[in-house]
Amino acid sequence: MEHQDQKFIEFKNIVKRFDSFTALDHVSLTIPKGKFVTLLGPSGCGKTTLMRQLAGFAEPEEGDIYIKGKRVNGLPPYKRNTPLVFQEYALFPHMTVYENISYGLKLQKIPKSVIDSKVAEMLEMFNLLNLEKRFPKQLSGGQQQRVAFARALIMGQEILLLDEPLSNLDAKLRVEVRTELRMIQQKFNITTIYVTHDQDEALSMSDMIAVMRNGRIEQIGSPWEIYFRPANPFVANFVGVVNFLKAKALKQENGILAVDYCGKRIGLHSNLEATQGANVLLVIRPECMRIAGPEEDCNNEVFLEGTIENYSFLGRVIRYWIRVDEETLILDDSNPDLSGSRNGKVRLILDQKKIHVLDCEDATC
Repeated sequence: MEHQDQKFIEFKNIVKRFDSFTALDHVSLTIPKGKFVTLLGPSGCGKTTLMRQLAGFAEPEEGDIYIKGKRVNGLPPYKRNTPLVFQEYALFPHMTVYENISYGLKLQKIPKSVIDSKVAEMLEMFNLLNLEKRFPKQLSGGQQQRVAFARALIMGQEILLLDEPLSNLDAKLRVEVRTELRMIQQKFNITTIYVTHDQDEALSMSDMIAVMRNGRIEQIGSPWEIYFRPANPFVANFVGVVNFLKAKALKQENGILAVDYCGKRIGLHSNLEATQGANVLLVIRPECMRIAGPEEDCNNEVFLEGTIENYSFLGRVIRYWIRVDEETLILDDSNPDLSGSRNGKVRLILDQKKIHVLDCEDATC
């Protein structure tokens, strides 16, 4: 059972072509039971196409798909028990909230008393109480989305597929609904696959993220791994704001890689096997640096000297653009005060533990 749970859903070498265009190029992915997995990537990368293979709306030219160890290639969608919630909600406009949510149960000729009980449970779960007699046009976008979730989950399926379901909502409501959805997913241990190009959604909701590009998976990992330990510059650049600095490897010992950046020696936690003198790429997030205070002693810190070129006050942070040698670095000050922004020459203290190192050959420096 443990092995089956670890391979609850499997994609094995999936290939999908549309005429001469290869939408999926030998994609393999294993999804454990009960996990929230996000397929993240730019438009046209293949994430929705991969989800449609699992749902049964399309079939791969090559490769196999397994659910709970059973190969499902060729099975129609209604035999896969993989409800898919679309961006457009796809509610029946002539049906009430109650009728929309209960539609699948009625098709199975479930007794009305059971249907009433299950619908009541869904109405409470998705904060839809007292709305059961309304039609979709009488609901807000967030309420319509909740009805779509309830309709998908009322059948008791173990798998839920979500194709950019929150993109039609405004920013504040999107955060509210995604928080509710994540809590429900965890409570009922529903294996969920979520398609989005929104990095914030992926980082905040997922157990695992698969970053896709050009029909391939670039990296699979936890949100922390994807953000702080990206496999290549594409992943680093796509998932959040990032600074890249070219440096030279000096020495590696006991998990510490010493590098030279513009004559400054920096010791970094890295298992990258880099020969002395090899070019490497430093991946530095804006929050992995801070501006030293005017009187602060930096002798025991690794720091760079630069000049503030611009800034933007974002409320919870001040974002600075700071010129260091030939590069402009983006730094986020997460502790702004009433004194406003800084200006002029500054010293940037680096958090060495959070700086990631990539091989320059793999990174195509």
